[in-house]
Amino acid sequence: MHWKVGKVKITKVVELETVGSTRFILPLASNEEIRKLPWLIPHFANEEGRLKMSIHSLVVETPSRRIVVDTCLGNNKEGRSVPTWNNRQGPFLDTMHEAGFPPESIDTVLCTHLHVDHVGWNTKLVDGRWVPTFANARYVFGRGEYEHWRDHSGEPEKAAVFKDSVQPIVEAGKADLVADNARLCDEITLIPTPGHSPGHISIHIRSDGEDALLTGDVAHHPCQMAHLEWSSTADSDPVQSAVTRRELFSRFADTPTLVIGGHFNAGRIRREGDAFKFIV
Repeated sequence: MHWKVGKVKITKVVELETVGSTRFILPLASNEEIRKLPWLIPHFANEEGRLKMSIHSLVVETPSRRIVVDTCLGNNKEGRSVPTWNNRQGPFLDTMHEAGFPPESIDTVLCTHLHVDHVGWNTKLVDGRWVPTFANARYVFGRGEYEHWRDHSGEPEKAAVFKDSVQPIVEAGKADLVADNARLCDEITLIPTPGHSPGHISIHIRSDGEDALLTGDVAHHPCQMAHLEWSSTADSDPVQSAVTRRELFSRFADTPTLVIGGHFNAGRIRREGDAFKFIV
């Protein structure tokens, strides 16, 4: 899928798509509750009320940069809590190449946060070692996010993710640690959006008077626009994540801004009562 925002082109490259099996991440999003939000169907849920979600990267092409935003799960990774995420042998790099983005053509990798499904293709396994997948790229991490996981990855899965998908980038000298409100180039500015993780960032794109927002995991699904209090089980601070959702969605609601989620497709945010809805 492709979108244009002024001179910027955004391409979605999918690693994994699911329908249902999402209660582990959004336990309050029951089929019954989702059917009460008919605007979600058919783009974001099916008629039964089962959520449609994806794990994907977004390739952002500006006049000066070719950026991969978030890098999915990766192949050959171990120690993941979801069984199907372990030792994957998927065709993601082939898919990127077919879309016109061979790894060597990427000059920047930007991670909205450092969770398992957003950093996996940072690295690939070569002769038993984890090496940067995008050999010509600088990898941009929020400084606060990186320092948090560097110092707080005691749980086995978090330790595994940091060891195989983050630490090798730093050791290779390819990491750039930036402020959570940094400006990366003329078209791209970061927005601090904590809650899902301590240093989570979202991405504001502006070009030729047009705007886009890449939310990352501020919301895993548009149903959280209607239910701001539905925090994900993966949120490090569920209260803060709800506050961040309200603040971010309020900022961009009822504007022409194209909004693309870390796990859902594009639309625009509209106010509805005390909350919001998502319009394709």
